[in-house]
Amino acid sequence: MSAEIAFLPVQFYPSRKGLFLTRDDLTSSYAIIRHNIRTYRSAGVLAVVKGRHNAESELKKFEDSQDSSDRHEGWRYFIEKTDLKAGTDPTEATQRRQAELEGRESKALQETKTPIQPTPDPQS
Repeated sequence: MSAEIAFLPVQFYPSRKGLFLTRDDLTSSYAIIRHNIRTYRSAGVLAVVKGRHNAESELKKFEDSQDSSDRHEGWRYFIEKTDLKAGTDPTEATQRRQAELEGRESKALQETKTPIQPTPDPQS
């Protein structure tokens, strides 16, 4: 018995930096999120942009304009792929992202709960 695996071709597109991006990198939306690495507190979504390159560019702008004391306090930025539409209001994006995270956490907790099995009676 042999298993055949079909691979879909992935097309790469050159970027200005000489790196290659997939079509998905170019068309997907990315959220730029601010969080504190010391307190693990999130300040939420700052922007939702289309394309990984645009997201990295925006992230760099946030980092470049960040005050040194703010950075010293632990505030950082990262990008995250999202299903949200580029241009979504940051407050709405934050609320939707938080609801999604809570839903995934709740589901994970339910999946890890195991039914309590009675311990076998050692006298039998």
